[in-house]
Amino acid sequence: MKGFTTIISLVFLMALPLIAQETMPDSTLVSAAADTLVPAESRPAPVGQLSAEDTPNDDGESITINWMVSPDDAAGKVAEYKVMRALAPEGPFEEVGDAGSGQTSYSDNRAERGVPYYYKIAALNYKKVDNQITWQVSSESAVIGPIMATAQWINMGRLNILIAILILNGSIIYFIWAAKGGRQFYIRKIAGIEEVENAVGRATEMGRSIYYVPGINDMDDVQTLASITILGKVAAIAAENDTRIDVPVSRSMVMVTAREVVKEAYSKVGRPDSFQEDQVRYLTDDQFGYAAGIDGMVVREKPAAIFFLGAFFAESLILAETGNASGAIQIAGTAQPSQLPFFVAACDYTLIGEELFAASAYLSKEPKLLGSLKGQDMGKAVILASIAVGIVLETFGIWHFSKLFSVIE
Repeated sequence: MKGFTTIISLVFLMALPLIAQETMPDSTLVSAAADTLVPAESRPAPVGQLSAEDTPNDDGESITINWMVSPDDAAGKVAEYKVMRALAPEGPFEEVGDAGSGQTSYSDNRAERGVPYYYKIAALNYKKVDNQITWQVSSESAVIGPIMATAQWINMGRLNILIAILILNGSIIYFIWAAKGGRQFYIRKIAGIEEVENAVGRATEMGRSIYYVPGINDMDDVQTLASITILGKVAAIAAENDTRIDVPVSRSMVMVTAREVVKEAYSKVGRPDSFQEDQVRYLTDDQFGYAAGIDGMVVREKPAAIFFLGAFFAESLILAETGNASGAIQIAGTAQPSQLPFFVAACDYTLIGEELFAASAYLSKEPKLLGSLKGQDMGKAVILASIAVGIVLETFGIWHFSKLFSVIE
């Protein structure tokens, strides 16, 4: 009897869900079924005028697909467009991207150069409930192809930049050629460079040495290259006056280069035996260790003139203040805008920004340097004139001159 009761209880428990379902209101069943039913006439019409072409002005890894939106797009029957791609017209097709309703183009940036592709567009309509698609319908377009991605030699969208480069380089080449032909160019006097001979002469009269600090960057920095060029001229003047010039450096490559430049300068003025290897010495690569080493040398030896020409950073004021306290005449120059105020405050003469690079041409009179300097000045003059003309045209609404300086579509 006890076993029979247990069996009856189990049967009742198993039948309980069925009883509950039968007593559930009819509206709940209808709602659950409606979520999965596809409404009538929900399938959108396919897109029209499908076309594909190699994307212009690129490196050959993109194909642009264009189409006309589905006629049902405006009615809200298109949720999105799927871009399908295959290697053969019969497929298999894989999805490579999607576009929202209302969009008419897509760029396939995963195309391989030289590989023919086939494309079609699927217009999708679906319903989502809690981010889950309950039903979905689609209409596919005809297949187009084959289309291959190819690379272009010239990006026509950057044509204005090409023209500007040709004008600038052309002017530089012309002025270099003119300088080699003996043409003389006017170069504005730079006060700091004009005082080089006076600084060396002061050191000669006082019987003290000259310090030349070429900055803390290596030979791959353009400021260091400009500084080494100036060093050759300063060393030649010092050699003519039989005045010792010391060049403490913080990079091994700078040491080797500066040593050869100073040695050559002594040879050019007929004093090769006066040059000593220890005139160009390596201290340390450490920024503040280098500054401390130079400060110690300045305090002990008290040079009559100090040149700070090159790339300087946080150590600039430390060096300049020590030199100023020792009573030396100081000529500084750097293209680091944040360090210029310290040099201006603590040094007698300061080469500001581009004056450092112009100084090498100013001192050496080398045709290539002079021609480059004059060509760059011509390019700057063209830019300034363009700005002035552009301001007038844009102000009075005559023509949008600024379009010349944007990417040409």
